[in-house]
Amino acid sequence: MHGRIYIILKESLKNVPIFGWSAQFYNFIFLARKWETDKPRFKRSLQQLSNPLDPMWLLIFPEGTNLSKTTREKSKAWAKKQGIPDMKHQLLPRSTGLQFCLQELKPTTNWLYDCTIAYEGVPEGQFGQDIFTLRSSFFEGRPPKSVNMYWRRFRISEIPIDDEESFAMWLKNRWTEKDYLLEHYFRHGTFPEGDPVKAMKNEAVLEKFAKNQKNGDSKSAFKAVPKSAKFITTEVKAGGWEE
Repeated sequence: MHGRIYIILKESLKNVPIFGWSAQFYNFIFLARKWETDKPRFKRSLQQLSNPLDPMWLLIFPEGTNLSKTTREKSKAWAKKQGIPDMKHQLLPRSTGLQFCLQELKPTTNWLYDCTIAYEGVPEGQFGQDIFTLRSSFFEGRPPKSVNMYWRRFRISEIPIDDEESFAMWLKNRWTEKDYLLEHYFRHGTFPEGDPVKAMKNEAVLEKFAKNQKNGDSKSAFKAVPKSAKFITTEVKAGGWEE
């Protein structure tokens, strides 16, 4: 992706020394989080990325900010206001920005890649940003032992990007699956193989079976859920601390 990646960031990061200046140099997209202001700026930036002969990766965070105690409470309050279930391991996504990106780029872009990230060593109820700071990672030699990623890809032509309500529901369903993925990771230290929802449902059946066996119910049985997708597990190791 080197030299071909564009990241959508909040405008407050624009003037951060070194990082913010570098981001401007690479033409990253900065948003003010006010749609009336952001939409025309967004449209201009996306038009520059729509050349089918010019490869690019566009990175967007639909949650819009880091997971922390403060944002966790805000997400919970917003879920209650909207009358929808909150997430356990992440913030609820906002659909407007991502939907607009997909609508603008659909004529020249085929795939949407979804990445779920889990950091090893974050205790339950705590947040990675409080544990793995720049200070602890670079100056005290305490970076995460591993950064784990679960990738999926979706064909943009099969996503309901032209209907606001349908797209919001589609995105919420993907985030529910991501919560299953993270739950599996924090239970077992690894992401599941294959479909995340089926993996968790199968685990629930296994737990029920084990409970029944413990209670002496020998009539209970379970059926394994077949894998529904191809998957690859691999490891990437850095050559040194600076990487």
